[in-house]
Amino acid sequence: MPRREYSDDYTDPRLAVFYDQLNPWGPDLDFYLNLVMAAESVLDVGCGTGSVLRRARTAGHTGRLVGLEPAAAMLDQAKACTDVDWILGDLRTASYGQEYELVIMTRHVFQAYLTDDEIAAALTAVRAALTDGGRFAFETLNPGLRPWEKWTNQAEVVASDGTVVSAANTNPRRVERGIVEVVGRFSSPHWEYEVLCPSRFRFVEVDELDEFLSEAGLTVMERYGLWDRRPFTEQLPEIITIATGV
Repeated sequence: MPRREYSDDYTDPRLAVFYDQLNPWGPDLDFYLNLVMAAESVLDVGCGTGSVLRRARTAGHTGRLVGLEPAAAMLDQAKACTDVDWILGDLRTASYGQEYELVIMTRHVFQAYLTDDEIAAALTAVRAALTDGGRFAFETLNPGLRPWEKWTNQAEVVASDGTVVSAANTNPRRVERGIVEVVGRFSSPHWEYEVLCPSRFRFVEVDELDEFLSEAGLTVMERYGLWDRRPFTEQLPEIITIATGV
């Protein structure tokens, strides 16, 4: 059996450098990029390597772009773009007062808030950050389709120095009501240890989600089930929400 060490997902610098290869640009980020390009001031919560904001600058965005990320290793990748404000932290440590026309959470960041209190605190902070008429865009996977049952996959990436890394998701399981855990496994012939990264995700039903939003002073403007803006139905995989303050 290989020797193992544990790490929070992508906080390990060895893993952060491969994040964009393992999670390439897709229709979801095109969706968010279009929103960003139409807003003068944007806060990306859980920005990771900053893909959306970096591409927005490349595409000619001239307004204020701020990326907020709790994993220093991920933010180190983002900082290759120097004309975006990158902040190490999260919504619990940051405080904003109606500064942003748009707040986004991409790649299911919203599902990292596991308890009712964490969700309520995050949404309250988002509401405080929005200007009058500002918008909050995010997505969460539709729990009715039990997507975690398909979270077993494997990929291989090659770094610029030739290092080969194998990545796989294993053992997805419901650990309690609404919360699913999956273990990421990362290994390389150049590493002494296999790295295991257990991650937990909260799933909420649409009615529950809307109750959280309402309690935080946010109202749903638009909702989609796919990135082509197809209206949400219970048969579609995503709950894509654009909300505004009331």
